[in-house]
Amino acid sequence: MDQAFTDRIFTLQGQELENAAIGLFHYQYRENDIYRAYVDALGVNPGAITSIYRIPYLPIQFFKSHRVTCGRFEPEVVFESSGTTQTVNSRHEVKEAAIYTRSFLTCFEQFYGPVSDYVVLGLLPSYLERKSSSLVYMVQDMIGRSGHPESGFYLYEHEKLKDTLEALEARGKRVLLIGVTFGLLDFAAAYQLQLSNTIVMETGGMKGRREEWTRNEVHQYLKERLGVDVVHAEYGMTELLSQAYSAGDGLFKTPAWMKVLVRDENDPFQLSGSYASGVINVIDLANIYSCAFIATEDIGRLREEGNFEVLGRLDNSALRGCSLMVS
Repeated sequence: MDQAFTDRIFTLQGQELENAAIGLFHYQYRENDIYRAYVDALGVNPGAITSIYRIPYLPIQFFKSHRVTCGRFEPEVVFESSGTTQTVNSRHEVKEAAIYTRSFLTCFEQFYGPVSDYVVLGLLPSYLERKSSSLVYMVQDMIGRSGHPESGFYLYEHEKLKDTLEALEARGKRVLLIGVTFGLLDFAAAYQLQLSNTIVMETGGMKGRREEWTRNEVHQYLKERLGVDVVHAEYGMTELLSQAYSAGDGLFKTPAWMKVLVRDENDPFQLSGSYASGVINVIDLANIYSCAFIATEDIGRLREEGNFEVLGRLDNSALRGCSLMVS
């Protein structure tokens, strides 16, 4: 695909996603060997694809067992999912890192404004201990772009993080504290604060570190301990190059180049409409050189205006580092 198509993705308006998605489907059917084999195995005639509701969605497990790419290329960056020593991790080869950067920056600024408005503090302990996390890549870039000397990562330095937050609050600085769920819970258990200028954003991720709580329990605890009115959330994963955000109401909103559908748990080829619950399928047009049509293992419910809730995980799905908790 050429630069014009990339530029078009990030400037989509209204119903333009459907036409762009159909065009990208035909490109990926031609160029992505694994996706083409999957579509052919289903007996789908690609020429008959005229709607996003007819597009086959590639099961996310293929990223664990196959190279999911359009053609052969030397990736500029490779993202891998977290897991245990007993699991096979997903692997996402990214042809152009600039597309990922453009995606997460454009999306974040759409919902929250310029990154430079915030001191960015990352509490991502387990993710920092490996080199291939797409979440760390995103937050590290945002830290650099924030332009604030206080921005940075925290591994397990909870006291230092507490002191930094209190100092920033005293100066009236706007802060984004973005953290993996178990890291935020551990921090909140150690310190009680009153944060009036800080956005607390959890990214999911319990990884068996503690008894899993529901999302409501997690958010209520963080609100009580950190003194915030709401807890924001980010929905993303290794296999995607885009994110959705929740501003604390449990409803995730997507950028114009990303769309969530739900499929019937018992019939994966049956897609449902608004207000239906099912297993989440994602269209991520930023995945130009991988696969833009992913069948995840997350359970969700569609709401008004394309928003969605995340309700949990399929019972038989493997433990994932970015797993989200049942609401």
